[in-house]
Amino acid sequence: MSKILVPGIRLTTSRTVGDSDTAAVYGSGLLDVFSTPAMIAFMEQTAMKAVETCLNPGEGTVGTEVNVRHLKATPVGMTITCTATLMEVNDKRLLFHVEASDETGKIGEGRHERFIIDNKKFMEKLREV
Repeated sequence: MSKILVPGIRLTTSRTVGDSDTAAVYGSGLLDVFSTPAMIAFMEQTAMKAVETCLNPGEGTVGTEVNVRHLKATPVGMTITCTATLMEVNDKRLLFHVEASDETGKIGEGRHERFIIDNKKFMEKLREV
């Protein structure tokens, strides 16, 4: 099992919205603005990174549920920031509050669930199918 995983662990990451992050590229819309799928991926990445140093060698996490609201559009070239805060730890289940903002304010927020896995066993099970 993992090392010390306690509620309150938090990580904030930032990056710039690129041309490949747009709704038009993802197919989730027609405009060249930061897409909802890209925002969700950014939130998942931040949550994953928030706890990775607390895991034992060979462990990882997988996302299993996302419940977020995308509140406003962000143009290409703007800096976005995401904060993931670990809210609950229940054995291997991790529940995060995630929040994203751009240079003008909050653009999204919600909850994200991840589970701790043994990477090797997880991949072996996939090969059995």
